Amino acid sequence: MPYKKLWAALALVFVLSFGVLLYYGGEIIQEKPPIPERVVTEQGDVIFTKADIMEGQQVWQRMGGQELGSIWGHGSYVAPDWTADYLHRQLGFMNDYNAQQKYQLPYDQLTEEQQAELKATLKREIRTNTYDPETGDILITSLRALTASELGDYYAGVFGDAPEWAAYREQIALPANTVGSLDDREKLNAFFWWATWSTSTNRLGSDITYTNNWPGEPLIDNEPTSASLLWSIVSVVLLLAGVGALAWYYAVQRSREQDESGHIPEKDPLLQVKATPSMRATMKYFWIVTALIAVQVGLGAITAHYAVEGKGFYGIPIAEWFPYSVTRTWHQQLAVFWIATAWLATGLYIGPAISGHEPKFQRLGVNVLFGCLLLIVAGSMAGEWLAVKGYITSATHNFYFGHQGYEYVDLGRAWQIFLTVGLFIWFFLMARAIWPALKKKGESRHLLTLFLIASVAIPAFYIPGLMWGPQAHLTIVTYWRWWVVHLWVEGFFEVFAAVVIAFLFSRMGLIRTATATATVLFSTVIFLAGGIIGTFHHLYFAGTPIGVLAFGASFSALEVVPLLLIGFEAYDNLRHGRAKPWVKRYKWPIFFFVAVSFWNLVGAGLFGFLINPPIALYYMQGLNTTALHAHTALFGVYGMLGIGLMLFCLRGLTGEKEWRTKLLKFSFWSFNIGLMTMGLASLLPVGILQTMASMEHGMWYARSAEFLHTRTMQNLVWLRAVGDTIFALGVVGIVIFVIGLATGRSYKSDVS
Repeated sequence: MPYKKLWAALALVFVLSFGVLLYYGGEIIQEKPPIPERVVTEQGDVIFTKADIMEGQQVWQRMGGQELGSIWGHGSYVAPDWTADYLHRQLGFMNDYNAQQKYQLPYDQLTEEQQAELKATLKREIRTNTYDPETGDILITSLRALTASELGDYYAGVFGDAPEWAAYREQIALPANTVGSLDDREKLNAFFWWATWSTSTNRLGSDITYTNNWPGEPLIDNEPTSASLLWSIVSVVLLLAGVGALAWYYAVQRSREQDESGHIPEKDPLLQVKATPSMRATMKYFWIVTALIAVQVGLGAITAHYAVEGKGFYGIPIAEWFPYSVTRTWHQQLAVFWIATAWLATGLYIGPAISGHEPKFQRLGVNVLFGCLLLIVAGSMAGEWLAVKGYITSATHNFYFGHQGYEYVDLGRAWQIFLTVGLFIWFFLMARAIWPALKKKGESRHLLTLFLIASVAIPAFYIPGLMWGPQAHLTIVTYWRWWVVHLWVEGFFEVFAAVVIAFLFSRMGLIRTATATATVLFSTVIFLAGGIIGTFHHLYFAGTPIGVLAFGASFSALEVVPLLLIGFEAYDNLRHGRAKPWVKRYKWPIFFFVAVSFWNLVGAGLFGFLINPPIALYYMQGLNTTALHAHTALFGVYGMLGIGLMLFCLRGLTGEKEWRTKLLKFSFWSFNIGLMTMGLASLLPVGILQTMASMEHGMWYARSAEFLHTRTMQNLVWLRAVGDTIFALGVVGIVIFVIGLATGRSYKSDVS
């Protein structure tokens, strides 16, 4: 097999892709929105200082950050995007003030000509960049200073306990006194002012804002840039070209493949693998995976319900103990934890199974790592709760042990470091178990090498989550955060999983090792060719230069290319499942792999590309179209994969005992039907209606309580309960089945 060419291609993809990623990291540092030393009026009055802005950002992080509304479109969906909200309120106040001063009428009562005149004045004042690089000051008019003061009072009332905003707080699931002290509320206002200034002020020497004119706001002509339109067109062309090229290549390769059915063994080869002590020790990992799935889905139901009942859950005042920002944080974090735990346990199980070698103290290592994972899960969740509830008041203590405020990496820095160390321990345990097999010559060495590369990438690419400090610039944090979320969760975990599945099928004799190796190497090359640089599609409107938008649009389109032919993989998996009678033992693990292929196409591919082009994301960022992609990709792909791998390992750990599989069948279909119903009946129509509102009125309106609490929108939100309930029943089925493996009720006989 021509492995050398594939390895050379993979190396080239790594070098070139990370070269681009790091080069533009440097550009981002140079061109990020400046944080002023002072914001001063023409009369010399200091409105905000840099310390106010940075401390306000830390207040925002401590209250839950991106888990309670969003900034620059990144965050949760029930509360507003605070930058779009602040901008619209600022512009409305200034227009009304100018209208009263000049015409003694509110702005909305003026003639079109009068409104156009004031709008031109407003646009000139807001869009003109008055930042002085030499002094570090931003100069503003007395009217902008007055507006900042008025909005400071408004947000102090909203984030405090002002009774006039009680109903509004319930609509956006914001508890009273979310920010306890008046001083902290003033600093939060400073942070909101700066983040909004970045969205509405032109870059020095340019006619577009630091966030590429996001969010859409008609009052100052914030609209998509020509670059957004151009690179969206390029992305579609590249997608079509990539699909055509890959379809041609795939057709040629398949025509050359030989039928391998004659090489499939008559008996299950995996039954010959004797479970070692460390392999048996992974059983408790799968118990925890099952428990975390149940808790995570329960938290998801509570979090979704906050969109219609902001203070409780069917009358239970649960927000008093677990406010929205806490349940959403835990819901997202536990999803990553249980999926990662399933995959890590699979690696620990497969290591000795591959080599037939049990290293000394391997079982002890597996048990110690298990204890570390439990401590990280419990400790990080407790810290986040303490921070949001206001028990952690120190910004430093919050950074290390509380809530960092950034989606998917919310856990405090100390817990992040602990997790990174744990992941390297996991890699060490796997590598030492696999090493004897790696030293043997043969086709499997290439697959084992790729397996180790994918494995070491998992701890290595969590390190970017440690690259920012307590007062890091928001653009820099966003850049490194997406290294973790995109490259770690959406990149190397997928490579790792592809290798594991190839191992399983090759060890079962369903495919040749040479075929598996070549297929996985090729798929890794084409996946990472788009996937690494495709990280930039998350950064279009985060204070980054045009080059990020161009590369992100182009390469995120290429990410979709391999997913569009995933149906072939699903067919192959089904074919493997029918190869020999003994393969029926693995029917439901294989069916979960088939579901992975389906949701890769629909959730990651179709719903992912729906929001990937810059022109689409301009109107959709931070709307329920993002939630649609997130749910169908995260659970549909990675969750289904985690469950499939777990069932494969449990099948091996339970030996020859036959399973009762009715619960697995029920759960499989409940998961898929529930997920599809949730998406098509609720998330997609809500997202589309929000997009239409965003295009017509602006992002502020699409995310407003005024729009989201119309009868139509609330009915669509309620419809989600149908899909959620079907989905939750699938979780119940999996939990009962796994418990039954421990009690014996999931077996066809009483043999134990």
